[in-house]
Amino acid sequence: MNSAEHFKGKQGLTRLINALGYSRDGLRSAWKNEAAFREEALLAAIAIPLALFLAETGVDRALLIGSILLVLIVEILNSAVEAVVDKASPEMHELAKRAKDMGSAAVLLSLVNAAVIWACVLL
Repeated sequence: MNSAEHFKGKQGLTRLINALGYSRDGLRSAWKNEAAFREEALLAAIAIPLALFLAETGVDRALLIGSILLVLIVEILNSAVEAVVDKASPEMHELAKRAKDMGSAAVLLSLVNAAVIWACVLL
């Protein structure tokens, strides 16, 4: 059994516990290795309580908080793409640049999305 089969072979509660551990490790890695994630997480630490205070309805709260969480999600995915590209080849390549630029563009769009949602809800 290769390592992928070893991890995929888990079921039930064991699989859930393992998945939670991998997620915790991913969050720790993002915090430790990615300055942009730390900055966005600090923004979230301010914005989420602010959303709870400023929003008038549950839907408004969900939109404001969800838009901030989406930024964190996209940042983690962008960092994952960058890590895989760097592992695949440390040399500069047009496809590597394209992948990294597209990941960066996704983060930018998620930030614009959050700004638009906050403006629509609060103004």
